[in-house]
Amino acid sequence: MAEAESTAVVDPPESGAVAPPRAAAKPAPRRQPRHHVVLWNDDDHTFDYVIRMLGKLFGHPPETGLRLAREVDATGRVVVLTTTKEHAELKRDQIHAFGADRLLARSQGSMAASVEAEASE
Repeated sequence: MAEAESTAVVDPPESGAVAPPRAAAKPAPRRQPRHHVVLWNDDDHTFDYVIRMLGKLFGHPPETGLRLAREVDATGRVVVLTTTKEHAELKRDQIHAFGADRLLARSQGSMAASVEAEASE
């Protein structure tokens, strides 16, 4: 003869205890607004400088650095990173502190960069 499975039903305690209230559903965390780090073109920095700077500051491989250098040369500006506002400001400041292009005597300082808010979708 097979044993019957038993399912025990537990009755609530008779002491009048009340179950704790359910925790309210937490709202989903909001994503921080995104910001672009924009590199601006000039005639005082070589492609080599841009490739080296983007590799050192952003970790871009040489192929990506070359693609971005070509784009900034052709269009006058290029987005090199999209991130939080604070991080974008840090990376912009690092571009400004990178220094002059040693391959060009006329290069007196770093390239220009700015931070701009990403367009809302």
